[in-house]
Amino acid sequence: MNTPAIAPILTDEETLDEVIECLVKHLPIETQGACDQRTLFEILIHAASHIDSIENTCKTLQNTPCGNDIRYHLEKYNDMQGLEFHLNRALQGRMPPRLVNRQQCVATDFNLLPYYGHPTPEEEPYIYRSQAKDGTCSFYAYATLYVMRKNKRVTIALTAVRAYDTTIAVLTRLFDQLSPLHLKIKRLYLDRGYFCVPVIRWLQALEIPFEMPVISRGKQGGTRQLLKGGKSYRTTYTLQSQLYGGVTFDVWVVCLYHQGERGKHGIRYLAYAVYKIQLGLRSIHHDYRKRFGIETSYRLKNQCRIRTTTKNPVTRLLYVGIAFILTDLWVYLTWTYISEPRKGGRLVFHDLFGLKRMLAFLSQAIERRRPPVTAVFLPGGRE
Repeated sequence: MNTPAIAPILTDEETLDEVIECLVKHLPIETQGACDQRTLFEILIHAASHIDSIENTCKTLQNTPCGNDIRYHLEKYNDMQGLEFHLNRALQGRMPPRLVNRQQCVATDFNLLPYYGHPTPEEEPYIYRSQAKDGTCSFYAYATLYVMRKNKRVTIALTAVRAYDTTIAVLTRLFDQLSPLHLKIKRLYLDRGYFCVPVIRWLQALEIPFEMPVISRGKQGGTRQLLKGGKSYRTTYTLQSQLYGGVTFDVWVVCLYHQGERGKHGIRYLAYAVYKIQLGLRSIHHDYRKRFGIETSYRLKNQCRIRTTTKNPVTRLLYVGIAFILTDLWVYLTWTYISEPRKGGRLVFHDLFGLKRMLAFLSQAIERRRPPVTAVFLPGGRE
């Protein structure tokens, strides 16, 4: 008796079609001649799946336009604000259910990509200065909003940080992108880099619940004076700024004991600025650790980011945006196809469809249509 064949739940061709459909729908790049939209996006996807450059991808695959032709079409995108809008619609276009019209825990942070050399006038407005890292103080910076819900962790907003941007301006652009989702913030997790008077005052004015670490300042006074005693406690603190005045907020100080961890002993103090948070004092430390999920999203993005040396900030944003879109689509496809509904919550088979497997699916589906080059010939047919 023949056993009936089991139909696959997701194929590499279906995976590629889902990605192409999302990109074509939300990124209206004008094309002409032999380079139609599908060809353009297949080359971009193949380059992303191999963390490769456009130039090398065009040389690797047969029946593709040259690298200059691809870059010519990509550089038609010269509006940073318009590209941000389209990328955000793409990020929000394939989201797992029950993320919109609901309260969600959200994290925000800056992702810094090192910049070396002297910026051109075209680049200079987008070169962000920060603390030294990887041998430079100059970066291309991108800020994101990231939803942290079990099995549905996705990037929902992205913006390029300008050199002249204040932190409030960056946060405002990110939150403006949330309007189509009608999403309410249950808790906002911020990095210590946001610890300043304008940000705290702005979040309090908007009544957004938030958690962020308090930066320890001063030798005996300042915020350092809060780190005392052997018991966790709550208090209030007024942060002063010569430029922006003062702002008062709640501070939760958590006392932990090293107990020989990494050879250390004694008390470890953790202080958090909080606003409208309904948690126990001892829970704040473990709750804030959820924020590190956004760091994971940046590492995943780097697994499918197109390599480039272009000086065009808009093209660079496009490549970063495509990487975030691919990781979001991976979460969407896993939730939609690689899972089963059950009582008590959906069962997701993460081991069956990791991000690297999705990227391999995309690569091999494209290579069936555009086989890799298998031989090299000298120009002019010389032996």
